[in-house]
Amino acid sequence: MLETVKSLTAEYDMLPRGGRVLCAVSGGADSICLLHLLHAMGPEGGFTVAAAHYHHGMRGQAADSDAAFVEQFCRERNIPCAVERGEVYAEARRRGLGVEETGRQLRYDFLRRAAEELGCTRIATAHNADDNLETLLLHLVRGAGLHGLAGIPPRRGEIVRPLLTTPRAEIEAYLKAHGLHHVEDCTNTDESYARNRIRRQVVPVLRQLNPRLTESAAETMGYLRADNDFMNAQAAAACSHARWAEDDLVIEARYLAQLPSAIAPRAARRLLEMTGDGKTDCSAAHLRAVVDLAAGEDPSAVAFLPNGRLVQRVYKELLFTTQGDPPPPFHPIPLNMEGETAPEGTPWRCSCRAVLCPPPGEETPGACYLARDALEGTPVLRPRQTGDEIALPRRGGTKTIKKLFIEEKLPRRERELVPILADDRGVLAAAGFGPDKSRLARPGQDAYELIFWKKE
Repeated sequence: MLETVKSLTAEYDMLPRGGRVLCAVSGGADSICLLHLLHAMGPEGGFTVAAAHYHHGMRGQAADSDAAFVEQFCRERNIPCAVERGEVYAEARRRGLGVEETGRQLRYDFLRRAAEELGCTRIATAHNADDNLETLLLHLVRGAGLHGLAGIPPRRGEIVRPLLTTPRAEIEAYLKAHGLHHVEDCTNTDESYARNRIRRQVVPVLRQLNPRLTESAAETMGYLRADNDFMNAQAAAACSHARWAEDDLVIEARYLAQLPSAIAPRAARRLLEMTGDGKTDCSAAHLRAVVDLAAGEDPSAVAFLPNGRLVQRVYKELLFTTQGDPPPPFHPIPLNMEGETAPEGTPWRCSCRAVLCPPPGEETPGACYLARDALEGTPVLRPRQTGDEIALPRRGGTKTIKKLFIEEKLPRRERELVPILADDRGVLAAAGFGPDKSRLARPGQDAYELIFWKKE
């Protein structure tokens, strides 16, 4: 098992020498194995590990016990551990998504924040070879192209999966050999979930036909993944010709029209993803409509897509945009330095008061603290302007507000309604995102306490 993990992690550069890896730890067998194994590999590999556990606000006392178990496991081994609790049911209702999808989104959002706070350059999840097999079978049942049949990728950006080629049986053997305890999630036996039915009903039958089912499927997915990566690279090369026109993406239609039929829909999907509004939610038929638009002769045809998006043919170019015009920007308004400010036409509100910046751990929830002597002129709440930049705490370097909104997948129609707090020197804070770190006060310093919130 150790050699299998070493081989995969080396191939995909998963474990950075001199760096730190954040392990996502539920407390189950797979994640406990991953954390223990990477912790043991660290000294030789020249890296360290930290752990993160997300409490979904589900399963009541059992989930509380899981979180306590993970914290104790890490404490005994001096492993830094971040724990956060969410309310998945309430958030799913708010977002209009399923519970599983909402939980996944919240979990990965937390993992990225925890990685930044703990100084980790990789986030390791405990997906194993059996998980990959189940994913392949689910995609076969639901229908999928090459991307789906290639299974779970070993690495996607900072997300790495060191156990992806390790069968579950070897993980269980590892735990037994090292005397490691783990927790069991009762939902793993609930066959109302499709994955559990695949695992408990379908896989045993297939394994009777081929005892090496997991290994054979892993080899097949490896071949398919190589083909998929090659075609994605060809699509990415075509998309490099796209350019931004304000918030819209423009590309000459010929760059899609001349692509082979296996690559053109991939390029269409990538262009839609580049617009920064999250998942495309587009079927194969939608992608084909975009390709047909590029290959057609109508100089003003339109393809309407989910979530209010559209692709418009403008003579020789394709314009990736949204239906209708964005709402007009609101009028700037001076910040009330001792009270509440409500920019008309936006759902945002901001309260401000003069205080001494409190020490860490004693801040008002949701507040940020700007140094009074860092302000120049009267702060104003206004729409974003071309060239606005901000350097958020614990978020790397300076970036434009436009790029921040795109990276955070803020819908285009909402971007003009986000108040930017600025003074004569530049941006102080962006509602919903945070302050510029160069303007923050130190504990005990004269400050203004700011709290942004949205009115429902």
